[in-house]
Amino acid sequence: MKQKSSVINYLTWLFALCLLWSGNVFSAELIFKDTQYSFQTLRTLGYAVSGGADIGEVLKTAYLIKEGDDESWYREWLKTAEHCEKAGNEFLARGKASSARQEFFKASNYYRTSEFFLHARPDDPRIVSVWKKSRDSFLKGAKLADHPIIPVSIPFEGTTLPGYLCLVDASGAKRPLLIVQTGFDGTKEELYFETAYFAVKRGYNVLLFEGPGQGEVIRIQKLPFRPNWETIITPVVDYAINRNEVDDKRIALMGISFGGYLAPRAVAFEKRIKACIANGGVYDFHITAHLTQDLEKYLDTTKGAEQIDEDIYAKMKINPSLRWAMANGMFTFHAKSPSAWLKMTRPYTMKDVAAKITCPILIVDSEEDKDMPGQARMLYNAITSPRKDFLLFTKEEGAEEHCQMGAILISNARILDWLDDIMMKAKKGR
Repeated sequence: MKQKSSVINYLTWLFALCLLWSGNVFSAELIFKDTQYSFQTLRTLGYAVSGGADIGEVLKTAYLIKEGDDESWYREWLKTAEHCEKAGNEFLARGKASSARQEFFKASNYYRTSEFFLHARPDDPRIVSVWKKSRDSFLKGAKLADHPIIPVSIPFEGTTLPGYLCLVDASGAKRPLLIVQTGFDGTKEELYFETAYFAVKRGYNVLLFEGPGQGEVIRIQKLPFRPNWETIITPVVDYAINRNEVDDKRIALMGISFGGYLAPRAVAFEKRIKACIANGGVYDFHITAHLTQDLEKYLDTTKGAEQIDEDIYAKMKINPSLRWAMANGMFTFHAKSPSAWLKMTRPYTMKDVAAKITCPILIVDSEEDKDMPGQARMLYNAITSPRKDFLLFTKEEGAEEHCQMGAILISNARILDWLDDIMMKAKKGR
């Protein structure tokens, strides 16, 4: 039993580190040695090219943080965010709208980063209060943007899902629509800097939204992730096709990170979507643990689950990446323990679903992304759609990190080039 326990300890630890957004264990260290701290710094820094950060501010803040100290991370990013928000208010009071927008957008990104490591205590009130500061700062910036960014509420199962409709202009002209969703830990505000900023410049109207398990929906509405994501996307499409600005024959869906499972799952059933992008592709969220049948059975026993929980909680105290991955998993799935969350990931598979995808689909992977090794290729191989493409970003391009963090210019260029071709053919095919 001792030998089996040690094997379980290793495998469950590896599983947690391999979650989406958990950072790349082989990536270069950016200020921090911890993979998660390093990756999240790169993530925040990367949005400098789309107005969500400034390089000097990010480096200054990161160098003040104590390695592995989640409270230090929170405090320093909060200070920087508050500084930017204050500057934005001062610029606005002086009638300097462009400068104010710049500061509000940066503040939104920095507030998001500040809140990132707080989920080990799901009842921590700062999870909501700092998230609200991120959202509200974005809203201040959105009002000053050079194109319409409209907050929307999407009817959904007796409540609503929050989103933003980002329009090319205020003309009301029908244009192709790109629906973009995040994954395991992002927000709709972040999606603007990651994708919408670039897509709008290409002539796409963009609908950003959050579903169960994400952003506002998990923090305020308390709705956790669910595997049958088509039940989320169908109401989103229902809403979209009733907007005058949307060409309902040219609607695409992009899922980022864990969204690389959610989006392909949805388009297997929602046929009004004419193209899908999975960055990166996820075939089976649970099998990344590489648990043997014996270990799976052990997980399902009371004694086995208790042992796994004991071991994981002990490691969470000393490993920041593991602490965040497990805490965020339990937070977004409403799991009461690590072992419960491990079991809850089992239904998140495309095994019996991938063959139902019929629309053109792009599966994206990154060369040095070890979070879910082989998953994107497995998903690609399982898809039988007449048009499927595989796009690999490489280390030589500097785009090897998870979801091409730190290289979103080249990432958006190549991904949107693919979508341009698909949408042009859809237009000609009428």
